[in-house]
Amino acid sequence: MRFPTYRPRRLRANDSIRGMVRETELSPRDFIYPLFVKPGRGQRDEVGSMPGVFQLTLDQLPGEIDELKSLGIPAVILFGLPESKDEAGTGAYDRDGIVQLAIRAIKAHDPDFYVVTDVCMCEYTSHGHCGILDDRGCVINDVTLELLADTAVSHAEAGADMVAPSDMMDGRVAAIRSALDTEGYTDVPIMAYSAKYASGYYGPFRDAAESTPAFGDRHGYQMDPANALEALRETALDIEEGADIVMVKPALAYMDIIRAVKDEFGYPTAAYNVSGEYAMVKAAAKMGWIDEERVVLETLIGFKRAGADLILTYHAKDAARWLKRA
Repeated sequence: MRFPTYRPRRLRANDSIRGMVRETELSPRDFIYPLFVKPGRGQRDEVGSMPGVFQLTLDQLPGEIDELKSLGIPAVILFGLPESKDEAGTGAYDRDGIVQLAIRAIKAHDPDFYVVTDVCMCEYTSHGHCGILDDRGCVINDVTLELLADTAVSHAEAGADMVAPSDMMDGRVAAIRSALDTEGYTDVPIMAYSAKYASGYYGPFRDAAESTPAFGDRHGYQMDPANALEALRETALDIEEGADIVMVKPALAYMDIIRAVKDEFGYPTAAYNVSGEYAMVKAAAKMGWIDEERVVLETLIGFKRAGADLILTYHAKDAARWLKRA
């Protein structure tokens, strides 16, 4: 194909033809919206580092679900802020814990709305790490697996439609799948945080979830940002252990990983557009340095183009409004 026989601009002449030949579509149906829930009543507290994102009490959830439904967003993922924390993270697997109560509140309001739950310990442990610690302050992998499995079962009992382990312990998908099956929840799928990197993009989330480690970091269990092949090995393990959906987190600096995972496995693939990515856009837009709508939609469609089927994003509400208007 040589000029002037092939002129690509012919198919860019107007909105009609551009729409007809568009290769990638973005829809509110692609989004999962993260929600942070906490005890109390009548509270809707904005997260300082994440404008437009709130910590919500249970009584605020029905209105939130109604808004999401009206925008065409089909699902939420729940993160809990417990009333108290301890070294064992007991609030994570308490049958009357904050996430378990939030699931019931949503299902009582709208039984058909799809609820995904984050399964981890960091929001519930007094030290802020993702599991039980040994005397050296390192997470004990296999003991933690039992508690993660208990947490997942407690979410399923409360009515969760899907569980999403984010801890990065070895073998956690198999442990959770076995526990769910044993308790009769064979139809509850697992969305595994398969390639979760030790990223600098998580800072605002730790404000929202109040889960900053009291000491050290999470490099001992989250992945090195320099590694790509390791992501494929991690994803292969999760699929072998029973994951139904695999995830890459963060998304923006890891679109090559999204593409590699999708090409290698062909599995339903989620991308987590994380808090730092969101906060950077919000800060730049506030300063007038970027067009927020254009940048957000361009970024989200980039995730789809890279191979993501689902996108967990704090931009979901705004993006859904913009897409509906278009």
